[in-house]
Amino acid sequence: MHQSLQLNRRFKLFRDLSRIDDGHAVLGSTSDDQPGDTVMTEGQVEQAQQFGQVTVPSWWSVLEHHSRLLVAAIDMATHHIEWTSDRFRQLVGMVDIPPSLGDAVLKRLSADDQLWVRERIRRHILNAILTERYGRRDLLPSRWLHETLIVSVSPLAGDLARFVEFTVSSDQLQLCTLEPAVRAALDRCWPQPPSASEVLQQLQDPHSSLQAVLQLLNPQTYTASGIVLIEGMDVSDREVTQRLIHLLLDRESILQPRRFLQANLLLKRLFRATDSFILTAEDNTAVLYLDLHEPEWTTHPLPADCLQESALSTAAAEGTVLNLKDLSAPCLSACEPMLRQRGAKSLLILPLVVKSARLQDSPKLLGVVGVMSDQPDAFDAIDEHNGQTLAPALTIAMRQSVNERFIHIHESVRWRFEEEAERRSLGLPPAPITFRDVYPLYGISDIRGSSNERNRAIQQDLLTQFRLALTIAQAVCEATQTAFAEQFRHDLQVTIEQLQRGITVDAEITLLRYLQDNLEAHFDFFNTCGKQVQAAIAAYEAAKDDEHDCVYDARSLYDQTVQHINLSLRSTWQRWQRTMQQVSPHYCDIESTDGIDHMIYAGRAIDQRFSPFHLRSLRYEQLRAVCDCARTGFRLKAEHATEMDITHLVLVQDSTVDITHDESTERLFDVRGTRDTRYEIVKKRIDKALDATTHDRITQPGCLTLVYSTNEEWEEYQEYLRYLQREGWVGTDIEQGVVEPLQGVTGLKFARVTVLAAPTQKEDASPSINASLNNHKAEV
Repeated sequence: MHQSLQLNRRFKLFRDLSRIDDGHAVLGSTSDDQPGDTVMTEGQVEQAQQFGQVTVPSWWSVLEHHSRLLVAAIDMATHHIEWTSDRFRQLVGMVDIPPSLGDAVLKRLSADDQLWVRERIRRHILNAILTERYGRRDLLPSRWLHETLIVSVSPLAGDLARFVEFTVSSDQLQLCTLEPAVRAALDRCWPQPPSASEVLQQLQDPHSSLQAVLQLLNPQTYTASGIVLIEGMDVSDREVTQRLIHLLLDRESILQPRRFLQANLLLKRLFRATDSFILTAEDNTAVLYLDLHEPEWTTHPLPADCLQESALSTAAAEGTVLNLKDLSAPCLSACEPMLRQRGAKSLLILPLVVKSARLQDSPKLLGVVGVMSDQPDAFDAIDEHNGQTLAPALTIAMRQSVNERFIHIHESVRWRFEEEAERRSLGLPPAPITFRDVYPLYGISDIRGSSNERNRAIQQDLLTQFRLALTIAQAVCEATQTAFAEQFRHDLQVTIEQLQRGITVDAEITLLRYLQDNLEAHFDFFNTCGKQVQAAIAAYEAAKDDEHDCVYDARSLYDQTVQHINLSLRSTWQRWQRTMQQVSPHYCDIESTDGIDHMIYAGRAIDQRFSPFHLRSLRYEQLRAVCDCARTGFRLKAEHATEMDITHLVLVQDSTVDITHDESTERLFDVRGTRDTRYEIVKKRIDKALDATTHDRITQPGCLTLVYSTNEEWEEYQEYLRYLQREGWVGTDIEQGVVEPLQGVTGLKFARVTVLAAPTQKEDASPSINASLNNHKAEV
């Protein structure tokens, strides 16, 4: 109590001293004084300067008017900001307003930040409640009570938004009244007085009963007395630096016009700069990039040797920030005159240096990032320190800008991407990465029946959840005996009967939303209806999956099954890929959805020694690999006892295509030119193609289907089928037919053959390059 009185006295002292002006003060102790308040005499001023034997110190004026701290005091009896420091009022643009601001200051914060400030104050109210209820002041951890909060204060005219780090303090707030609903919610937290660890455990659980108490706290549910003190520091520079570093270290390249815009704004703000630039200088080429705020940068190639003898190059190579205070001095390099023409009068240069892993090698200069000002001597030691802090992140971003698009590239084509990365590191403009006249080999192993299997899983999960909901409804009906509850129970019973007959396309979303809106939204009330209802709700909640917030058992099993099938098929294919790469290095891309599909490109543009023999060998290996994927499918169907089957198709094309790397698309390669469009159309539509005669799907479970166009293609692949029969991969019966016309494509034919199960005796069915080559040589 003594400490509380002292804080109240200090607050009263702060507030009333702010009214004293040149020996006079307005009489009154609240923020609601009227213009006609009595003016204090000189003797009364002296008397007003003492509260409880506390004498106003001589440094009070310095603290109030010149402290860098932002201070605001809130009277919890009125929930108004009753006093603020000068610095606080300057930040929010209310210098001419008395220290008592009311709630107007909160309008300068975003809606989210306003909520966070109020949440921090509620923590102290909760502390007062627990102290009053359990007679202990140490139940809430001090770190949680005084956790800092960074808010963004909206900008004033001619200024920028400021970032402020706040803390909230209080001195034994006194709880006056508390709504019964809050007390009841508090009763549900602990059956007996809790320990500090038990309180902490509920604080860390976002769904705990104590969190529910916090949400109930607002000026309408409690009254309190006492003072809450908000203290803050302007941390704009620190926050901008951290955000800039986070942006620079993002995996997506930041040093490109579209994405550099945000980083450029932060750079110019941090250094109070009027413009910025990037200079790359590697080997024999240097490039100056200007207009970084535009969608397209302006580039100026420069001879690298003109920078080598300059102070700029020396400072950058040493890794030190260079502060050029006056550009009217003799030029240091060829770029300064260009910058002067743009109005630059001083520069701050941030070097981008990569240190070699080998001690004997000197550091490598990637380039520099510079900021400029239209005023001389615009940058100081603090700017130099901030620049030194940012330089490593900028260096990483610069390296990523050249290399990040070229990571995870298939080994067979990596050499071409490395060549392009080296070109761009020299400042040369991008060149297309194209491989001409390559042969496409496309195949797919598709899970058939996956949609039906997933629908059954959805149906099973919804039935489980609705039956649990019905149990809750029946318990509520017994407890409340209301007609509305009976109707709700009847609706649930009708929905269950409908679900037993089948589900609609939108059932997964609409029915779960129905339960959320009509059942789960009333759990707070239902929990007051007795132990039987509480037990039913507990069983309902326990059955729900935390991640999906619904019953997800059957769907989880389905997801695991499909994932296991995909992983097994992919593993089988990748095992064969190692063999196929030995035949001839080629590009291979694998995608997994409901099954896997593979896209191979092979040719002399990728492998200089590529020949027709390598092409035929790869085609045969592709068929062997797909047959092995079919055998993997047989095993998986038996393991999972599932209704899902796997079909397998290979698309034949004897003509070549050109592929190119388009950086604006997610795929590594796209086919190029109108002559290759037909192949892409067929790829997208062939897995659903039908037999023109029977109108059945051309792909069937356990079979290998070949789709081709010409007699020459069939003759070649008929030979491969004979090899597969000899090795025991496929049966001897071959079905043939015509593919129903696809949109934009006609004239396709198909051949289908049954894939045989693996031999019962343990034989070597693993990929063997020798078996393939020997078979092929025998025919040649």
